[in-house]
Amino acid sequence: MIKITTPCRLHLTLIDMNAEIGRVDGGAGLTLSSPNVRLTAEEAEGIRIEGGQGFTERMEKAAESLLPEGKGVRILVEELIPAHVGFGSGTQSSLAAAAAVNELYGLGKSVRELASAVRRGGTSGIGVTAFEKGGFIVDGGHRFKDKGAFLPSAASRVPPGPVLFREDFPDWDIVVAVPNDKGMHDEDEINIFKEFCPLPIEEVREVAHVVLMQMMTSVIEKDIENFGAAVNHVQTVGFNKRESLIWPDFVKNIASFMRSRSYGAGVSSFGPVVYSLVDNRAQGRELQAEVQKMLDESVGGKVFMTKAKNRGAEISRT
Repeated sequence: MIKITTPCRLHLTLIDMNAEIGRVDGGAGLTLSSPNVRLTAEEAEGIRIEGGQGFTERMEKAAESLLPEGKGVRILVEELIPAHVGFGSGTQSSLAAAAAVNELYGLGKSVRELASAVRRGGTSGIGVTAFEKGGFIVDGGHRFKDKGAFLPSAASRVPPGPVLFREDFPDWDIVVAVPNDKGMHDEDEINIFKEFCPLPIEEVREVAHVVLMQMMTSVIEKDIENFGAAVNHVQTVGFNKRESLIWPDFVKNIASFMRSRSYGAGVSSFGPVVYSLVDNRAQGRELQAEVQKMLDESVGGKVFMTKAKNRGAEISRT
């Protein structure tokens, strides 16, 4: 029997949604220790996904794409990452199912080969690298001539872009708010890309400057103040700026409040997950309680504290 526990990810920013110099996408992201996809898998007749709760079809397709002819798999899902909130649940659930088949039948495929097989990473490679290695990640996107359009990962068929930078993330506490709501997805997400892209090249340069000269260096130097400033900055420019136009008021209010009580706060991907960085556990607990009250008085949801995860998915045989 194979046991797999995946991390999840925060997507901090896309970098180049202009493509003037021939590449598109690219982004920065962070691997979290929780929430997780947890499952066990064993050989079986046919494909059986138990406990998939909205991910069953996705995981069936992922398993089917890897299964040798005449072979099957039974996957028991014990925990899932909430869907369409900004944690990258689609990538983690698909890769978990594919990795289970890969391990069960000794196929020897790499994580990037699995990602190509299950068609993940077509815009952001953050989730794929989070599954593979964890940590803080910057990826280099895709050649625009290969991709051909501005599209979200779920609608793109190109493989994950190259990893430009991967570094262990410092041991800072991360306060995460998960409102009882869903972010933009499927056809609505595709339409947002069509509406706003290409973005002005000046904004692309600004985001790239902040990622390279402030965000990446702050991770290496363990400088939470400058990392938080970089997170705050990229909320106001580029694709994040356009995403902010469609955030509901409660997301804007929570992000603004968390920003005022921490080193930096942002919305992951299309949200509604909001995250913030603190270096004092007591301060984090206080912020957690205050934001939980805000959620309880609005749409409901959950606030928790976690840390980055500096390794990828845990895969074992029992």
